[in-house]
Amino acid sequence: MRKTATEGRRSARGSVDLLVLKTLALGPQHGWGMSLRIREISRDVFQVNTSSLYPALQRLEEHGWVSSEWGVAGAKRQAKFYRLTQSGVLQLERETANWAQIVAAMSRILETN
Repeated sequence: MRKTATEGRRSARGSVDLLVLKTLALGPQHGWGMSLRIREISRDVFQVNTSSLYPALQRLEEHGWVSSEWGVAGAKRQAKFYRLTQSGVLQLERETANWAQIVAAMSRILETN
């Protein structure tokens, strides 16, 4: 059976930032924890790997939407914890509105006979 162009790809380009911002809106988290949380909440639909996650975190931090600090996670291991900033909350609102428009437009196209 032949795969479609998007089959097996679990993260649409540009969606990682929104997924990270929304995950951090639920509370501070380290990178691996974010990846697990996204996977769990999406019921394994989105699997954000480290090659996508950490560049996104760096980009979001450079924009001032996310801040970070070192802390201890799990078995007393050092981990960098990320949190949403106030400007990150505003960016999350903008990104959410943008994705709602995209989803609505795609739905209209897919429902066309």
